[in-house]
Amino acid sequence: MARRPSKARLKDYVIAGALSVLLVWLVFLNVNIARKEEIARHTAQDTQKQLASLQTRQQSLEKDINELSTERGKEATLRETFGVARPGEGVIIVVPGKQATSTPPVSWWQKWFGWAMFWQKKPVQGS
Repeated sequence: MARRPSKARLKDYVIAGALSVLLVWLVFLNVNIARKEEIARHTAQDTQKQLASLQTRQQSLEKDINELSTERGKEATLRETFGVARPGEGVIIVVPGKQATSTPPVSWWQKWFGWAMFWQKKPVQGS
């Protein structure tokens, strides 16, 4: 086998090195493009969620505006926000009724032997 001259071999090594550097550079560019695409996709999803939230808020605000455009809506908002009343209106305070406390039912054997337990304090009803 004939050996090639060293200048030709050196030229092959330089070309192989240059192609290797080019390949690494292209892979690096491809990874950066993929990363940027993922960031853009997540940003688009977040923007769509934000848009949906803003549209919901817009509907709520439009409903409030429609309610406030009527006299009844204005009055209800004033009453609710500031706690005001018309002249002549009074305050009604609803007091919950007392809950009746009931004694537990007495079984037949407690009734039968109730006289033997005279030292125990019996519950007073009506208090």
